[in-house]
Amino acid sequence: MVIEVKYDVVVIGASAGGLTAAISAKKFYPDKTVLVIRKEEVGMIPCGIPYIFGTLKSVDDDVLPVERFLKPLGVDLLTDEVVEIDPKRKVLKTRSGREVAWEKLVIATGSRPAKPNFPGVELEGIYTISKDYEYLKRLREKIEEAERIVIVGGGFIALEVGDEIRKLGKEVTLVVRSRLLRSSFDPEFSEMIEERLKEVGVNIIHGQVEAFEGSGKVEKIRLLDGKEVPADLVILSTGYKPNVELAIKAGLKVTRYGIWTDEYMRTSHPDIFAVGDCVEHRDFFTGKPYGLMLASTATFEARIAGANLFKLQIVRENRRTIGVYSTHVAGLTLAAAGLTEEAAKKEGFEVIVGYGKGPDRHPAKFPDTSMVTVKLIFSRDRGAILGAQIAGGKSVGEMINILALAIQKRLTASELYTLQIATHPLLTASPVGYQILQAAEDALAKLRA
Repeated sequence: MVIEVKYDVVVIGASAGGLTAAISAKKFYPDKTVLVIRKEEVGMIPCGIPYIFGTLKSVDDDVLPVERFLKPLGVDLLTDEVVEIDPKRKVLKTRSGREVAWEKLVIATGSRPAKPNFPGVELEGIYTISKDYEYLKRLREKIEEAERIVIVGGGFIALEVGDEIRKLGKEVTLVVRSRLLRSSFDPEFSEMIEERLKEVGVNIIHGQVEAFEGSGKVEKIRLLDGKEVPADLVILSTGYKPNVELAIKAGLKVTRYGIWTDEYMRTSHPDIFAVGDCVEHRDFFTGKPYGLMLASTATFEARIAGANLFKLQIVRENRRTIGVYSTHVAGLTLAAAGLTEEAAKKEGFEVIVGYGKGPDRHPAKFPDTSMVTVKLIFSRDRGAILGAQIAGGKSVGEMINILALAIQKRLTASELYTLQIATHPLLTASPVGYQILQAAEDALAKLRA
């Protein structure tokens, strides 16, 4: 017998966006009942998945401890698959036949790997970077058995997975259509990471896949230029698709980029919210819709949604999306926020670029010192910051967050130049040569030239 239960808030999905939405909902509305429904019994930390192939000892080391986050708050957890949402009755149905009524609903269904329709793509030995626990366990076993591994793609996940697998002593080849990390970095930063990967033994081939070939199992990749790349195992890292099927069936507004939401993360139904990889994002500067799949963005949106479920408490704080990225590959950290110089010019901005470079410790003799390069992009008309890119050591990971806030608050080169900072020999660059201030100074000089 099916027993219908009702919750004040139901969240579909238990990854970064879903978890954060549930936590925020409970903290802002402690008297409300909250349920999280997850499809899988075991969830993964998405950003940690590349590291199960090298740095981490097993797939289990990257398991997301969902219960640890939710149980202390009194949030209920159900493992089942939602198969239908009825917006009129405000009821959802699950695979097991359960009906759950809700007052407010948050869709955080995430994304799944996109699998290009190349000839031979169904051959054995061709994988994607799924977020499924059992799938990843099988993939890890197959990687250990293989010697020649080819990764198709030049984005963050492709680079991180390739770098981890080469640590196992495998022959790793990246097949890239254009340059590495093209959508997030300008050419000089792409060249830095390509050089570093080649230094540690990763092969990089620039070309386009025409087909996969083999007798039952993949044996080689044929490129459009006729080149053939031998492979024991292939990993496709060619992007992800938003999981929007539930939203479409429910009659919500969905675009090619995901579920449409307003600045409070409300969908076209006033009591249904959506966050994370499954939603459409709009660029901070242009307002143009696009797809963005980052856990940090998902949690930002989830905090907005959770706080505003029953009344608007965090007012108009989601003023479109700033893409903020960081990665650590082959000992080099790269980070970016906002527009690249290339993208800014394409949009019609007249830009000024400032550079800063120097060690991230002072004196530079400390053993963990790294050289850091900062590139800042400003609009010429008023000197407002449009974008930032940084390369260096692990200190870069937090430096980019300073610049993301600068972009969000529309700071100018002059305001960044006069930024008041804390420095320490063991922790930061010298106050005389702090790279963000150097880059702002360089831009100011050019603006006044």
